[in-house]
Amino acid sequence: MKYSKSLLSTWEIHHRPRIAILQRAGGGNPFNNLEKSTVLQEARTFNDTPINPRKCGQILTKLLYVINQGEAIGSLEATEAFFAMTKLFQSKDPILRRLVYLGIKEMSKIAQDVIIVTSSLMKDMTGKEEQFRGPAIRALCSITDTSMLQSIERHMKQAIVDKVPAVSSAALVSSLHLSKNSQEVVKRWVNEAQEAVNSDNIMVQYHALGLLYHIRRSDKLAVTKLVSKFSKHTLKSPYAYCLLIRIATKLIEEENAGSGTPMFDFIESCLRHKSEMVIYEAAQAIVQLKNTTAKDLAPAVSVLQLFCSSPKPTLRFAAVRTLNKVAMKHPAAVTACNLDLENLITDVNRSIATLAITTLLKTGNESSVDRLMKQISSFMSEISDEFKIVVVQAIRALCAKFPRKHNVLMTFLASMLRDEGGFEYKKEIVDCIIATIEENPEAKEAGLAHLCEFIEDCEHTVLATKILHLLGREGPRTPTPSKYIRFIYNRVILENAAVRAAAVSAIAKFGAHCEELLNSCVVLLERCQMDTDDEVRDRSTFYVNVLKQQQKALSSAYILNGLQVSVVGLERALHQYTLEPSEAPFDMKSVPLATQPLVEQKVREAPGGLGETPSKVSADKAAATRQDLYQEQLAAIPELANLGNLFKSSAPVEITESETEYYVQCIKHMFRNYIVFQFDCTNTLDDQVLERVTVDMEAGEGFEVVKQVACASLPYNKPGSTYTLMRLPEEPTSVTGTFPCTLKFVVRDCDPTTGEPDDEGYEDEYVLEDVEVTVADHVQKVLKANFAASWEEVGPENELEDTYALATVNTLEDAIKNITQYLGLQPCERSDKVPEGKSSHTLYLSGIFRGGHDALVRAKLALDSSGVTMQLTVRSTDPSVSEILATAIA
Repeated sequence: MKYSKSLLSTWEIHHRPRIAILQRAGGGNPFNNLEKSTVLQEARTFNDTPINPRKCGQILTKLLYVINQGEAIGSLEATEAFFAMTKLFQSKDPILRRLVYLGIKEMSKIAQDVIIVTSSLMKDMTGKEEQFRGPAIRALCSITDTSMLQSIERHMKQAIVDKVPAVSSAALVSSLHLSKNSQEVVKRWVNEAQEAVNSDNIMVQYHALGLLYHIRRSDKLAVTKLVSKFSKHTLKSPYAYCLLIRIATKLIEEENAGSGTPMFDFIESCLRHKSEMVIYEAAQAIVQLKNTTAKDLAPAVSVLQLFCSSPKPTLRFAAVRTLNKVAMKHPAAVTACNLDLENLITDVNRSIATLAITTLLKTGNESSVDRLMKQISSFMSEISDEFKIVVVQAIRALCAKFPRKHNVLMTFLASMLRDEGGFEYKKEIVDCIIATIEENPEAKEAGLAHLCEFIEDCEHTVLATKILHLLGREGPRTPTPSKYIRFIYNRVILENAAVRAAAVSAIAKFGAHCEELLNSCVVLLERCQMDTDDEVRDRSTFYVNVLKQQQKALSSAYILNGLQVSVVGLERALHQYTLEPSEAPFDMKSVPLATQPLVEQKVREAPGGLGETPSKVSADKAAATRQDLYQEQLAAIPELANLGNLFKSSAPVEITESETEYYVQCIKHMFRNYIVFQFDCTNTLDDQVLERVTVDMEAGEGFEVVKQVACASLPYNKPGSTYTLMRLPEEPTSVTGTFPCTLKFVVRDCDPTTGEPDDEGYEDEYVLEDVEVTVADHVQKVLKANFAASWEEVGPENELEDTYALATVNTLEDAIKNITQYLGLQPCERSDKVPEGKSSHTLYLSGIFRGGHDALVRAKLALDSSGVTMQLTVRSTDPSVSEILATAIA
């Protein structure tokens, strides 16, 4: 939470009205064409005697404008202008003096020797001019460092408890900023901050509470006492109450507590506060808590329901926006507000009306869908694309909730596609239709028909190629696939090269899947061989040659399913192949498989601040895949550099409790013949430094620990990694095991403030939880777009089949979840979704086993009174893999 405005905001508050008046009078911003060199030249006027306050004020305004526009000013230029500006302290003009304070804060970042104005600022800080004291404190604290802070400590303490609210607030907010670099000094001002909390001024009380929390935030017990103390004593400031509610909410979330806590009782009591701001803050806090039930939400929803009928538009907007968020997780809790929300559909503020209608879409029943769609149609043209997207997202949820209403919803979405709108808006509609097609097989043909109409006039290449890809995947499996080919071939005639290339790929998929359309598709593709674009020509030539072979295995491998490799890994492997010429052909199995992009790494919040990313992966490569980044990380370690291509890396698994003195996570990196265990360790004791940190693992039968890579040093709250290299068993079917682990290290006591060790240390160890290697660790998920073609491609040569009784599973959904999770394979053709009311189902799974072997599983499930019966059929290109997967369930 911010406790003060930024420097730019402060400057704008003073000068935007002036600029706005000049703009209205002269028809433009008078500062638009300012040149930095000219302004710095004019700044020499500050040295003139006598001082002209009006002229100097205009020049100083120009200088501040130039700085805030991002102009780079050199250190020497800034220093010269800064020293000239200090001459303006001789003037008593209040406007000029306040501009000087702003100038000091801005120039202190780039000028040298800025401490020269310390005495002048301290004089103003302790002077009798009240309008100078607050700005002087803020300016002084912006140039004060840790070494100078003690010299002004006495004055800061006095300012915190000053009777003038502006002075006290300035001192409190400045103290908050100073604490970022001088936490220990500011901690000594806690008594003054506590006294300031008792102030009658609402802003002083708010700022004082913020400073107290910031001082104590690393001590959970002290923060709890802080909330308990001030929740019992009536605070006068609604801002302070809002801050107290946020602190209490954070404590509840950190402790993973529910509604039966004093903190929750305090938040609930704030629903009866006299300030609307506090009431809304409390209601929002309750609905955002993770472990709340419908009963806990009821008081907050009741308050928000009252706000829906408020005459103030801000309150109505806040209430309906919060109810919209509640409806995502607890739609039943918002049902009581439906009447109030329907009244808001006609609200003059279209933002409120949009949120009301989208909330109703989430909470309404199936019979109200038609009526709501008519109401939405009446104002869709009046709202912005941003709110149209909100409506589309609500319709998407409605499609999943009421699948039988897909005709009404699809028709409405198709009409929205024909209306005017930007790319993001159209993309959201297309994504909604595609999601509905994937989730509801009955909506497939209607959805594909609407998308075919859309691409006739689609001006966005990205959307056209996306729809063509969908048509190529889903169209061949419809009852009449031939009707889609006309729409696709029209794109070859009328569109740009990127869309033509996508259309060629789509036509090839129809030819590969539908034997009756093969000859027609080959003719169309042969026409494309004369295209002006080389990408289109190359694709059509390749597909024509594959289709003419009329071999299902070829069509499946090169058209229907395609390559599932990492682009970054393929580039690296091809580059390495060219550097080391070989007579052997390039092996695609040497290329890492494609995995999900590594968007963010798990970051642990340790006592005293945020921890660093456990794995040493560079943030600038976040677009790369997890495997690519880990491959680079492990290759940089000499002991692990020659293990070959990384096959798979698991998600981090905690092997200690998060509250223990040593927090450890394990990541399993699987190679062809080895497995590397990466242990990300965090030392949470500030009076210890750990050195030579390793994890000792007891190898199971057939496994062999080859090497350990120690973490040289593990200071307080700075994560580090240690590695254990283990050779996999020679027996191909021996792939699982459980390994006891012990953290071993040398402990050296240290000074908590400096972190410097003060003794030689001693050896110690800490027992960790066991690390388990499962079948899923050896399998990489790979989606087969056409499972039937892949099944035929692998063939029955290594097929194994068995029947199992899953007595501990009571539903088909649970059976699918457990099988998928244990085998680590990818569900294909949406077979992980069980149609409602079905007692039997077939699950299709696919993946690649370590070593590059295809693995396909077909599980026929049947539900009866005794549980779930499963007939499991496994096919693989390697007999050992078939045996491993077939016996894994047993």
